[in-house]
Amino acid sequence: MPSAGLAPRRVGQLLSLSALFAFFTAQLVGALIPNVPLLVVASAGGLALELFLQYKSPGLIAVLGKIRFDVTVRQLLRDALILIGLFNNDDIGAPVESPLTVALLAFYGLHFACQAAAVLVRRTRQLPFVTRNIDASALRLTDAPPRILARRTSHRLLTFAVPATIGLLLTAVTADLAWGGVGVGLSLVLMGGGGLYLATWLLPKKRAVGEQQALRWLDAWLADYQPTVAMYFSGGTTSAYQANMWLSTLSELDGKPLIVLRERFMVQKIAATDVPVVCIPRVANMYALENSTLRMMLHPANAAKTSQVLRIPSVKHAFINHGESDKLSSCNPYAKAYDEVWVAGPAARDRYQLADIGVDDHDVVEVGRPQLSPIRAYAGPPTGAYKTVLYAPTWEGWDGNPGNTSVILAGENIVRHLLADDSVRLLYKPHPMTGSQDPRAGAADERIRAMIREANTLRSGARPGPEAAQELARRSAELDRLTSTAFRRSADEMERMRLQGAPDSDREAAVAEATAAWEAAYWASFPEWEHQIVVGARPAIFTCFNQADLLISDVSSVVSDWLYSEKPYAVANTAGMSEAEFRNGFPTVSAATILTPAADGVPALLEAVANPELDPFAEARAALKEHLLGPSDPPSIDRFNDAVRALCTKADERRVRMDARLATEIPGQREEASREEASDDSEPESGEANDMSDANDTEEVNA
Repeated sequence: MPSAGLAPRRVGQLLSLSALFAFFTAQLVGALIPNVPLLVVASAGGLALELFLQYKSPGLIAVLGKIRFDVTVRQLLRDALILIGLFNNDDIGAPVESPLTVALLAFYGLHFACQAAAVLVRRTRQLPFVTRNIDASALRLTDAPPRILARRTSHRLLTFAVPATIGLLLTAVTADLAWGGVGVGLSLVLMGGGGLYLATWLLPKKRAVGEQQALRWLDAWLADYQPTVAMYFSGGTTSAYQANMWLSTLSELDGKPLIVLRERFMVQKIAATDVPVVCIPRVANMYALENSTLRMMLHPANAAKTSQVLRIPSVKHAFINHGESDKLSSCNPYAKAYDEVWVAGPAARDRYQLADIGVDDHDVVEVGRPQLSPIRAYAGPPTGAYKTVLYAPTWEGWDGNPGNTSVILAGENIVRHLLADDSVRLLYKPHPMTGSQDPRAGAADERIRAMIREANTLRSGARPGPEAAQELARRSAELDRLTSTAFRRSADEMERMRLQGAPDSDREAAVAEATAAWEAAYWASFPEWEHQIVVGARPAIFTCFNQADLLISDVSSVVSDWLYSEKPYAVANTAGMSEAEFRNGFPTVSAATILTPAADGVPALLEAVANPELDPFAEARAALKEHLLGPSDPPSIDRFNDAVRALCTKADERRVRMDARLATEIPGQREEASREEASDDSEPESGEANDMSDANDTEEVNA
C-alpha cells in the first residue's frame, strides 16, 4: 500500500548506503597517507553504522550481498585497511607477518568454523515435519541455541569483531601493539568460545532424533490418534485467513479432526485452536497419511500443492472454499478435481452449473456456513442516537476489473455522503490486500482514512473514562495469553514445537469466553459518536457485523455472510453495467440497494434504515438468505457433520472394494507401486519453505 513516508524512507536508505561507502573511502585514504585521526574516525564510524543497519534495517544492508559485497567481505576489508594503516605508520612499523596479523586471520578462520557448525546445527534441528498441539517430547526436542550463534551470521561477525577493531584503533592512536593484541585476543575468545558452545548442540544430549526415527514416530502418533477428517491447507504468508475461518467448524466436527499444512511458516500463522496441526513439507512424507485412519480432507483453497495430496487414493476430498460470492473465482475449474464440492446453499449449486466447468451436480453438497452462527439477527431499526454503517469494500483482485472494488471509483463518494449525515457512525474496514495490485486503490484508501480522521476532529462528546482503556488492556493481555505462546527471541522451529505441545483440555472454551470479553471491552472503549477505521485481525468482521445497522460493500463473500443477519445492505456498482444487468449478473445483490459511483443513493438508504416501512427489500433479504446459505433448520453444523460422515462412508466403501480386489492380485503389487510413486515424487524442500520462519535472521535470506 503506498505510503506518504515512502519517498523520505528511500532517501534515508540511499543516504545510509552512501555513508557506508564514504566511510570505506575515508578509511582507505587514512590508511594510505597515513592519517591516524581520519583512519580511526572512518573505521569506528563504518563499523558503528554497519551494526546499526544490521539491527534496524537488515533488508537494506543485505542488498549489498547481491553484488558479492556481503558482511564478511566488508568486515575483512575494514580490518585490512586498519592493518594497512598500522603498517604505514612509522611509529609502529609492524611487519605483515606479525602475530597481530596472524591472530586476526585466525579470528576469521574461527568465524568460518562457527558458521559451519551453525549450518550443521540448523540441519539437525529441522525435522521432516512440524507439529502443534501435539506432545512430541519423544522426539527429544530441546531449546534452540542463541540466534546470534546459530542464525545471525552478520550479527555474530560484527559483534565479535568489535573488540578487535577497538584494539587495533587504540594501537593506531598509541603506537602500542599490546592494545591490538588484547582486542584481537578477546575477539578470538568470543568467536572460539561461541563456536564450541554452539557445537554442543551436535552432541546426543541436545540432538533430536534422526529423520527416519521421526517419521516412524509420526506413523505411531497417527495410529494412536486415529484421525478421521483433516483440513488441508497450503499457501503464502497472507493467505492463512482462508484456513482460519474454518477452525471453529473443524473443532466442532464429530470424530478426530486434524490440520495438515505444507509450509513450515504456516504453523504459526494458524490461529488459536486445539485441533492437532501437522506440517509435512515433502511430498514423499505425505504418504504417511495414506496408511493412517484418515478418510477425508477438507480444502478451503486451491493451491499448487493441492494436486500432490489428491493423489492419495484412500482419502476422499471435499472443496469447501473460503467464502462464496458471485465472482468467477468462486467457480474455479479446479473444483472438478475434488470428490465433492461443498457449498452454502442452492445459489452456489446453480452458480456451478451455470459456469459449466465440469462439476457434476450430484457432486455438489449444500452444507450451509457453520461459522456464521456468531452473527446476530436483525432486531429492528437503530434505537440510539446514531446509525452505525459498516463500509467494508473488497480489494482490487488480480484481473484489473474495475468492478472488483468500489474503493477507487466510489469509495470517497460513499464515505463523503456518510460523513455528511450527523446521525451516522462509520466503521471503515478495508480489505487487508487493498492497494497490493493497483496503487490507485491504496491511494484512495489513504484518502478515505484521512477523511474519516478529519471528520472525527469536527465531532465532540463524552468519552469513556480511563477505566475503559484499562479494561481493554487487561482483556487484550488475557486473550493474547490464551491465543499465543511467548517465545524467546532465539526460539526456532523445534523449540516452538516443544512449547506448543498438547493444549489444556479447556483452552478452547476459555478462548471463546476471552474473545467475547475482549470484543465487549473494545467497543466500550470508544465513544458512540466516533467514526472508526478498523484494521488488523481484531476485531473480526463478524464482530463489526453485530455493531452495524447497515452494510455497504462490493460483490464479495462479505455480502453473503452479512445476509445471515437479514439487515439492510447496499452494493456499489462500479462495473459499468446498468442496474438491471448488475442485479441479473450477481444474484447476491438482488436484495440490495445498488449504489452508483457517485453514491447519490446513500441519503435515501440511510432514511430506509431508520424507517423500516421505507425498506423495499426486507422480504427479499429473507428469501435470498435461504437461497444463498440454505435453511436454518437443521443447523448448518449438523448438515456439515452429516456431509463429513457421508463422505467418510464413501471412503470406507472404497477401501473395502480395494481390499477385495487386492486380495486377488499378486502379493506386494500395491506396495511396489506405492514405493515407485513415492520415489518419483521425492524432492528437496524449497529454500523458502525451509527458512521462512527465520527469514529475517540471516543476511543471505534477506538478500
